[in-house]
Amino acid sequence: MTLPEIDRDYIKTGKLKYVFHDLPLESIHKQAFKAHEAAHCAGDQGKYWEMHDRIFAQQNKLRPQDLSQHAESIGLDMTAFGTCLSSGKHSAAIRADVEEADRVGIRGTPTFLLGRTGPDGATVEAVEIIRGAQPYSQFKQAFERLLTAKE
Repeated sequence: MTLPEIDRDYIKTGKLKYVFHDLPLESIHKQAFKAHEAAHCAGDQGKYWEMHDRIFAQQNKLRPQDLSQHAESIGLDMTAFGTCLSSGKHSAAIRADVEEADRVGIRGTPTFLLGRTGPDGATVEAVEIIRGAQPYSQFKQAFERLLTAKE
């Protein structure tokens, strides 16, 4: 996995920001949407990435009872987690991410949009797309091109 290297060399050094958006592929993973909701509900308790990583590592365990077991294993308040998950609290935001991905032509995961922050600091102009799980060297080359062009 290349993310730890990217994190070490670029994110933690402040050279770039990493922004994650949801794209549950419901047509091929029936439980994907609820799994994304579960990660966000864990995030309400400060454990988004712990839940995300656990779900990703165990993609064959995404039924409601599995999600509860994941939540319990990472030490979540189970009452708050259950209330959140059954309420659909995060569903609108996840649907908005899906619609945005569709609008810009993203159809699969992982897909990485590399870009620059606009002058207003709130917009991002995508200048390169990396599709699929690629080696660190490909990301490094793309990052260095962007960072060099920025200077």
